[in-house]
Amino acid sequence: MFSDKRDYLLRQSGIARSLGSPFVGEVLAAARRQLSRAPALEAMIAGWPGDPAAGAMSLRLNAGLHALARRGTFADLSALYAGSHQDFDRAIGEALELGERTLLVWMSHPTQTNEVRRSSAFMAALAVLASRYGLPFELLEVGASAGLNLFLDHYAHDLGGRMFGDPGSPLQLAPQWQGPPPPQAEVRIAAARGVDLRPLRLDDPHTRERLMSYVWPGDEERSECLRQAMLLARDSAPVVDRANAVSWLADRLARPQAPGTVRVVQHSMVMQYLPEDDLHAARETIRAAGRRATPDRPLARMGLEWDRERTQVSLTLSHWCGDSEDGERATLAICHPYGASIDWLGMPGDSCASA
Repeated sequence: MFSDKRDYLLRQSGIARSLGSPFVGEVLAAARRQLSRAPALEAMIAGWPGDPAAGAMSLRLNAGLHALARRGTFADLSALYAGSHQDFDRAIGEALELGERTLLVWMSHPTQTNEVRRSSAFMAALAVLASRYGLPFELLEVGASAGLNLFLDHYAHDLGGRMFGDPGSPLQLAPQWQGPPPPQAEVRIAAARGVDLRPLRLDDPHTRERLMSYVWPGDEERSECLRQAMLLARDSAPVVDRANAVSWLADRLARPQAPGTVRVVQHSMVMQYLPEDDLHAARETIRAAGRRATPDRPLARMGLEWDRERTQVSLTLSHWCGDSEDGERATLAICHPYGASIDWLGMPGDSCASA
């Protein structure tokens, strides 16, 4: 934990550089140097409640600045983002001072990345489950945002040379792959639904702009993937309910599960935002549902989250089918935070009978 939370901007600056974005690194470093020009914003950051990493404090500020640049609110800032000059302190300082009110709004809302390239990791995990059970899936996503990762079967996924999803999709995802490929199995989605405290509607242009602002400037691949996903899902994205994750999960998991389906709870980069009590309650709700699972009504949980030390992102999978080894958690892969690469480890076999 940083003694001065303003300095977390410098830590995130280094992380951005390590992830291949020196531009975002310079933006955040300049923001730290110029922060005193926005006293209300500086006070918010200095008094940030809890862990600034878990709350994605720096990413909120970075997205707010990107939004101002995209809108053309400040010509010098837009010119910086367009590559017309490299005076980060001048442009960022002006934006902090004159755009403080807008940036405070961005800081007050949780991140809404909805990174669609992460859906390839979910598809790989579903391939493992499909090879075990041979059944279609009912997906339930916590922190679903606009629901783009629930739409994963409408994208094409090249996973270690094996194709999944819709091969003719205009969105072709091919993360850098290390290790053996996932099992070759047909992944069928029977139903998909999500929950979010502030679900986003893709038919709203402000929503689409908000999502684009969370993509790091200069990352054209991420930007294009998001554009294609929003076009595909704009008129037919899965339903995302506005609700608390814990109460929503309890309600959905208490509903009768159709025989011959695997019910899957999925989440990516969201558990860090849940209060400890809610996190414990969500886990207990899933475990309780797992104890009711049977071979023709299995339950699974797949997550793509930072580890406790925030040193790597792991794709984990647990599943239940009424077996003695139910609920054992396995790490399937180590992934790039934004889905660019997957280091596949796989999962040892279990004794659940295939349907």
